[in-house]
Amino acid sequence: MYQFREKLLRPKVPGDNGGWAFVVLPKEASAILPRRGRTTVNGRINGKTFQALLEPDGRKSHWLRIDKDLLESAGTVHGDVAEFEIEAVDKEPEPEVPSDFDQALMASPQSRATWDATTTIARIDWIHWIESAKQAKTRIKRIQDACNMLAEGKKRVCCFDTSGFYSKALSAPKTAD
Repeated sequence: MYQFREKLLRPKVPGDNGGWAFVVLPKEASAILPRRGRTTVNGRINGKTFQALLEPDGRKSHWLRIDKDLLESAGTVHGDVAEFEIEAVDKEPEPEVPSDFDQALMASPQSRATWDATTTIARIDWIHWIESAKQAKTRIKRIQDACNMLAEGKKRVCCFDTSGFYSKALSAPKTAD
């Protein structure tokens, strides 16, 4: 378990489900994790346990979204400095496949067969690539491209920097503070 203290940040754009906070992990904390891309951790915030999927921050570290319920149970609010403990999970859990991508996979038996033959980490990367699209039309194209590549037998999404470091496509949210 890696321990650290960090200030809880308020996102500039909270989205539909406001009330959440986030922290950017210290580089030393990210360094103990198995990958620079999305990584699931078990952890504690002020003693309250959680499991979360960390996102890459584009600077060779990660950021953690803390939902409203976890904030409340940990007795914290935006601006507080909280105590964290994190460790990588032993086995990465299967990712939830977005419904639009799942429908496209179901419509293409060849794509689905390759998808089912990939590793959990590869599936996380495929989903991350699709979900990192900033525009709806880009997301639609990525789903089509993913199905085409999978139908061709490609088990890994190529040319996608899962850390966001080289492409700068991924980053932690902007802060409201």
